[in-house]
Parts: sequence; structure tokens; C-alpha cells
Amino acid sequence: LHIPTIFALLAILAESVGAAALIAGFFTRLAALAITVNMLVAVALVHGKVGFFMNWGGTAKGEGFEYHILAVAIGLALLIKGGGKWSVDGMIAKRLKR
Repeated sequence: LHIPTIFALLAILAESVGAAALIAGFFTRLAALAITVNMLVAVALVHGKVGFFMNWGGTAKGEGFEYHILAVAIGLALLIKGGGKWSVDGMIAKRLKR
């Protein structure tokens, strides 16, 4: 895609470390922001020109951005609400309140 190396590294970290952080509920809002931005950039650079729908039949030249909108919506919800009381973030916040 001819993007600078640092941006490629940040995308890799968002998708790997960010996903692990979301599973653990650690740095939830930061990880959700990273994944949301990553999905928006993917739509802008790659998937936007293909169209909305995913390539279920294998007939299109690429994948649409249907899935990416779902990932952005989930990321925005996590940015607003956080990881919840059972996440590592929630446990840390609970301890700080004591």
C-alpha cells in the first residue's frame, strides 16, 4: 500500500496487541480507539472502492466495508462505556475507589 513503516507497525499492533487488550479488558478505551481508527483507514484505503457488501459469493474483486462498520460501531461503544466491571480496567477502578 506504500504507507510509511511506522503506520504499518501501528496497524499490526492495533490488530494484535489491541485485540489481546480487549479480550483482557486492559486499556479498553485505548485499544478500542486503535482498532476503530485502523478499521476507518482500511475502509478509506482499501475497502471503500469495492462497495458495501462483503464478497460472500467470491465474485467481486475484493471485500466491501460491511464488516468494518460493525467493528467501528463496537469500538465506539467500548470507547463510550469502557470495558465493564469484570474487565481489568474495571477491577483497577474498583480498587482505586476504596
